[in-house]
Amino acid sequence: MKRAQENGIFDKEKWVIKGGKRSPLLMRMGVLVIIMVCGVYICLTGCFNVVKTPTIITTTSKFIKSNNFQVNFLQCQSNSSEFHYIHYPKPLTFSREECECNPVRPFAILSMQRSGSGWFETMLNSHINVSSNGEIFSVKERRNNVSMILKTLDQVYNLDWFNSASKNECSAAVGLKWMLNQGLMENQEEIVKYFNQKGVSAIFLFRRNLLRRMISVLANSYDKSTKLLNGTHKSHVHSSVEAQVLASYKPKINATEIELKLKQEEAIIDQALESFNSTRHIVLYYEDLISNRIQKLQEVQEFLSVPYRNLTSRQVKIHGGPLANQVENWDELESILKKTSYERFLHADYR
Repeated sequence: MKRAQENGIFDKEKWVIKGGKRSPLLMRMGVLVIIMVCGVYICLTGCFNVVKTPTIITTTSKFIKSNNFQVNFLQCQSNSSEFHYIHYPKPLTFSREECECNPVRPFAILSMQRSGSGWFETMLNSHINVSSNGEIFSVKERRNNVSMILKTLDQVYNLDWFNSASKNECSAAVGLKWMLNQGLMENQEEIVKYFNQKGVSAIFLFRRNLLRRMISVLANSYDKSTKLLNGTHKSHVHSSVEAQVLASYKPKINATEIELKLKQEEAIIDQALESFNSTRHIVLYYEDLISNRIQKLQEVQEFLSVPYRNLTSRQVKIHGGPLANQVENWDELESILKKTSYERFLHADYR
């Protein structure tokens, strides 16, 4: 070792490297540059993933035709128990634009003529987020066969049906009014299957007092031929004066057949409720809407999952007051019904 030192191999002065003076400013700038580069890389990577990663929406509805959206529709996710009853329509006739991810609940008002369904529907349509498209199947061509019926329903629930009740691209509930005798009961199996597959909610609306409904049907039929209001037939009116004119007609009811007819109507209602029992539905009665309108309309809005609003209608009731003032042969009718289970229909159930 000593010899090596003598030969200069391990000369300390030769092998010690002396560092120069380091600039604190340069070191700080270097650290700052490294931090900036890392930050930019992380930011670009995160943004790239948000754009490229698709959000998959799973639904049984045919309305969602693609599961690869270009934006993150996280708000489209909903409670699993309710997801089957909402859809995200993609209309063929217009774009929903910013409302594309607003869920829509399909529904149908199932009723019988002169049961208050027109009045009820106008109240629903006073809600800014609800569109009920009227009595679509009153046109016979639309119910010629079940294929035509289902095709029409697809148009309605895909927001491709336009009339005065249609709202805008942000509708939250869309439906129609459907009478039991307009192809509904004749094709009940296929329609129940469609309702369950598409998640259509049914709103049943009937009258408890079927005698009052019968009087209204007869009076409306009479006005179709006589046109009491200045030669114009009106099933619904918006003034008390018009209501009084229409109510002035007192039909004569066939007393010998009244019990049989009431039984037949009860059977039709029972059959409808039984046939659609597997669907998501609610049952309303006209008398309850009259006596407790606010609560019943709140229940309907909860059923449709739309924000609560004070629903209104301009329609005026035509037939009111005691039944004795609305039938020509009241004494005969009363004497027959008093001996039956329909005696309850003779008593005043609302004003």
